[in-house]
Amino acid sequence: MSRSLKRPLRWLTLPLAAVLGLGLGLALPHNLVLQNSLNRALPSPLDRRLLLVGIDDATLGDYGPLSQWPRSLYLQAFDTLEQAGASVVGLDVVLDRDAGPELRAAFDRPRLVLATGPGDPVLDWVPTRHTVTGVSALNSGGGTVREVQTAYPAGSGPGAALVPSFARQVVAQAGLPLPLDTQPRLLRYSPPAQVAAQTLSFRDLVSGNVRYADLQGRVVLIGQNASGVPGLNLPDIDGRLTSGLEWQARAVSSLLAGPLTPLPGWATALLCAACAALAVLFGGLWGYALAALTLLVAPLLWPLGVVFPGVSVSLAAILGSGLVAFERWWQLKTLRLCDPLTGLGNRLSLTRTVTRRWSRRLEQPFGLVILDVGTLSRVNALQGRAAGDALLREVAARLQRTRRRGDTVFRSGPDEFAVLLEEAGAADVPLLAQALERGVGPLSVGDLTVPLTTGAASSAQDLASPTDLIEAASRERYRAKYQRVQES
Repeated sequence: MSRSLKRPLRWLTLPLAAVLGLGLGLALPHNLVLQNSLNRALPSPLDRRLLLVGIDDATLGDYGPLSQWPRSLYLQAFDTLEQAGASVVGLDVVLDRDAGPELRAAFDRPRLVLATGPGDPVLDWVPTRHTVTGVSALNSGGGTVREVQTAYPAGSGPGAALVPSFARQVVAQAGLPLPLDTQPRLLRYSPPAQVAAQTLSFRDLVSGNVRYADLQGRVVLIGQNASGVPGLNLPDIDGRLTSGLEWQARAVSSLLAGPLTPLPGWATALLCAACAALAVLFGGLWGYALAALTLLVAPLLWPLGVVFPGVSVSLAAILGSGLVAFERWWQLKTLRLCDPLTGLGNRLSLTRTVTRRWSRRLEQPFGLVILDVGTLSRVNALQGRAAGDALLREVAARLQRTRRRGDTVFRSGPDEFAVLLEEAGAADVPLLAQALERGVGPLSVGDLTVPLTTGAASSAQDLASPTDLIEAASRERYRAKYQRVQES
């Protein structure tokens, strides 16, 4: 296959691959399935500073529904945690405003974070000089919780104030004051067994059935983990219903450990464009190797906190390989209709072109000229096959320069060429044939003169089929060649 057949299509598919890869990256900047798989396959341990105090089924069985609890239970729990030296206490239970003055003071404690509902970001009945509040909300897409924010807008519109989330407030009290923004941050998956190992029952905390050494210096989260709590038990990435307390624990642990940072959308788009272009540039099976490599990059970067969109980039590389396959198919199709020596259409291409034009021959008559390159076999025998090939390429080049705009040149045989003359009447064809013969000749290879013989036919003649037109031009060429031999 000649280089001239390769390069034009390659430099067409290369920018096309880059554009398609760019569009793929913009359409699929994130790979949720891959993120979930990596999150489960490479779980992050729950921060060891965290201790969960769960309002479980046993606690509700002893003290009744949460809405009917006496506030003294919270007071006992807070006193126990304060005496044990807990570092931070977060209460992920949305409280109502019905509280007496003595209990209001009970909630006014340093290092205590109270949860509020998304529509009620401030508990105005709680003195604000010590206790901080945070919105008890986690982002949910399709029912599965995946992300957390450090802040949520208090209203609508670009000028809405930001109120901190519950998880952010707990982290800030623990000594890591993160900036307030609405950027979703992926939650790190922690093994349920480890979460259970770092969980105590609220009933045990109130009754004092705990060791103070287990509470000292810990970041304590109090919340509900009872089964069947509407709106709090949400599906995890593995399909397991997970309590609100565990979600908040993961949120706090994720913020303490540093965010899992997805690549910006523009970076994903550029990576996809580059991989698709490289797959086309390298060709062969390199695109599939690149696709496999980009999938391997994702688990390598995950422990470093980088969420790599391996599926999107891999699909871009496969897309590039698909364009390479299309390029190969097109080249094979072109070779079937193309003469590899001169780059012109071959005999099959000539027959198909004449057949397509045949139905319009009455409205748009055309002609056909067949030109014979004499003594080609002698040139091959005396000068070598390379000299014969050079002669044929020279004839092809001269025909291309001599033809009119719109005319098409073919190599219709080993030593013959054909020129399809567009918009040529019966009277024009002989004159155009003579002009082509003059434009190509005279020819010589060394001391050997190369004679040229032409034959022409017009679609305006009384012919029944496209094959008859080609045969008529061939007969004229044979007649002219015989006459030249007789004259010599």
